[in-house]
Amino acid sequence: MSIWELLLAFAVVLLMLVALLANVLVLVCFLYSADIRKQVPGLFILNLTFCNLLMAASSMPLTLAGIIYKSQPGGDQVCHVVGFLETFLTTNSMLSMAALSIDRWIAVVFPLSYHSKMRYRDAALILSYTWLHSASFPIVAASLSWVGFHHLYASCTLYNRRPEDRTQFVIFTGVFHALSFLLSLVVLCFTYLKVLKVARFHCKRIDVITMQTLVLLVDIHPSVRERCLEEQRRRRQRATKKISTFIGTFILCFAPYVITRLVELSSVVHINSHWGIISKCLAYSKAVSDPFVYSLLRHQYKKTWKDIINKILKRSSINSSALAGESHNRNVPQPSE
Repeated sequence: MSIWELLLAFAVVLLMLVALLANVLVLVCFLYSADIRKQVPGLFILNLTFCNLLMAASSMPLTLAGIIYKSQPGGDQVCHVVGFLETFLTTNSMLSMAALSIDRWIAVVFPLSYHSKMRYRDAALILSYTWLHSASFPIVAASLSWVGFHHLYASCTLYNRRPEDRTQFVIFTGVFHALSFLLSLVVLCFTYLKVLKVARFHCKRIDVITMQTLVLLVDIHPSVRERCLEEQRRRRQRATKKISTFIGTFILCFAPYVITRLVELSSVVHINSHWGIISKCLAYSKAVSDPFVYSLLRHQYKKTWKDIINKILKRSSINSSALAGESHNRNVPQPSE
């Protein structure tokens, strides 16, 4: 193996381990906290977590084996199943992110009618659509034998070996990425930009009230005034940073892989195999970033982990105290009868 292949193999191993650990942590928080389970977005996050876990447990190991052995790992049946799962899970993840953005849009833009517009039944219907949408493309690809081991990406994915099917496969690939990546990106941009607009409007109202208060409080200490103005600046930046993270990670992780897949359809441009694997690793990195972007860095998940850790430490403290007391009782001489 060359140094490039070693680095790529190490990157896949690192992505796989971090994705498994981070998504398991999200799953533990979901199972532990009743408050998280009661929230409607929790269903979308749970679906996204399962997609990321399955991706890390199925597609990533075979890609690692493909990089090491430079050939198809396992038999054709295994590769077809993993390729089917890879297409399904990637599409499902994208649509789950779009569903989360729709939920945030309704919560921020229509706060008074949120609970009537986004119920568990509505979330279940949205998830049902994401599953049907995600399953339709790999089913068509599998029925036309367009799933197999692709050396450019060292993974089992959409792949056409027959030159006579080239036109149909080009159309299928274009429609697939338009209705998965592009559709999700349009929904993300539309909803989060609407959310940002409302957030900036509220920030302006709060800023006006803050400035009026500072003008009236003439005897306020300069340090307090400076802290108020600093908090005002942070408030304006907070919503922009969050929304930029949501949209930016989606584009950074998926766009290079999708563009590479589309450019690959042209026989004019030659794509380096190392870049193909790098673009695949970037797509895999979304399974690593999602737990932090949507879950673990939020206050509610941090509080849940603190509760879990405190409960474990308290239990271990009680057990150690009980053992210490028991050993003390053994060492104390008993009175003779």
